[in-house]
Amino acid sequence: MVANLSTLTERGQVSVPAALRRQLGITPGQSLIWSAISEDEFRVRVVRRPRKKQSPSMRGFIKTLQKKGPATTAEWMELLREGEKL
Repeated sequence: MVANLSTLTERGQVSVPAALRRQLGITPGQSLIWSAISEDEFRVRVVRRPRKKQSPSMRGFIKTLQKKGPATTAEWMELLREGEKL
């Protein structure tokens, strides 16, 4: 393991070395969790952002419209509102 050195600033900030940011895929604004392990040791964990997933039901609905979808906005709205009529 290669040691990477950071220095604490007067404002209590620490920079994560570029090699570690690239290795871990850390981007600006991403959260890190700091945990004290002992008197002079900390563990830092990366908070991974959940990936956005499309609703499976919506994907299925869109597939049915890909080849023969409505041509106008009014037609789209009528089709989408069919499920509201009970």
